[in-house]
Amino acid sequence: MSEMLRADVRKSAASPRRINRRDRLAAYSLHHRQVARDSLLRLLRNPFGSLATWLVIGIALALPGALYLALGNLAQLSGRWDGAPQISLFLQSSLDEAGGQALQQKISRRGDVAHAEYISREQALAEFRSQSGFGQVIDQLETNPLPALISVRPLVGQSGADAVQKLFGDLKAMPEVERALLDMEWVQRLYALLDIGRRIAFGLATMLGVGVVLVIGNTIRLAIESRRNEILVVKLVGGTNAFVRRPFLYTGIWFGLGGGIVACLILSIALLWLGDPVAHLAALYHSEYALTGLGVERAITLLVGGALLGWLGAWLAVGRHLGAIEPR
Repeated sequence: MSEMLRADVRKSAASPRRINRRDRLAAYSLHHRQVARDSLLRLLRNPFGSLATWLVIGIALALPGALYLALGNLAQLSGRWDGAPQISLFLQSSLDEAGGQALQQKISRRGDVAHAEYISREQALAEFRSQSGFGQVIDQLETNPLPALISVRPLVGQSGADAVQKLFGDLKAMPEVERALLDMEWVQRLYALLDIGRRIAFGLATMLGVGVVLVIGNTIRLAIESRRNEILVVKLVGGTNAFVRRPFLYTGIWFGLGGGIVACLILSIALLWLGDPVAHLAALYHSEYALTGLGVERAITLLVGGALLGWLGAWLAVGRHLGAIEPR
């Protein structure tokens, strides 16, 4: 019986601590929700000033976002374009047509090959006659000097030029192949340009991100100055710097989040505007290529990135200017 009484005493002694801790957590969460709501309402009471700031932040976020989208679409297009890197396999003269077609089917079954076409000696000669303009000279030849060949179009994936180079080495080592040629120069240039573009996009995103932080920091600084008397009163009654800082941090988050929404709208409108002309151009090249949209992942990245930049700008501004406001 005494053990039950002691257990009840321990429960009654611990329960106020649990209740107090739970109450403090509930009050802390409630205050955050109230501050977030009040900060948003304060921005909405000044719609023109807030909209101007959101537009500036949205344009700054949309510029590197547009460049990343363009690079992504260009990389995707390189895998579909008919001018993908070509491997020409010139076959041994002793290999007959049945053996050449069997080799073509074997190569087509590889996972890193998009397409393989067997071209016989007669087809190669006919194509050369029609494209070269030397038909009369070719007709005077006693024998066909051209070998049979297999034209291979690699499947350009994430590994890019390295995968193509490996495929070329494997095909060149086949005993039925007398000589192999790889048209790789253009694809190396393409990947070099894509790499430069990614570096430019990263640098642009960094510079514009710093610009967003400065814009939001300056806006928060003006808000701090306009509420100087309110901050002094709060500090006189015992408000801590964390308590005073909270609404300004939420203001920065709302600015950044709104800018991210504006950036998503700008990019979506631009993609819709360019969608039909790009589809028409692709149709002229007998392709079904279409622009890749913004997507949920990129949209979330813009929103979260904008909110983080807004929080950072507000935190820097509050940390610099709030300490100078102290009651005397």
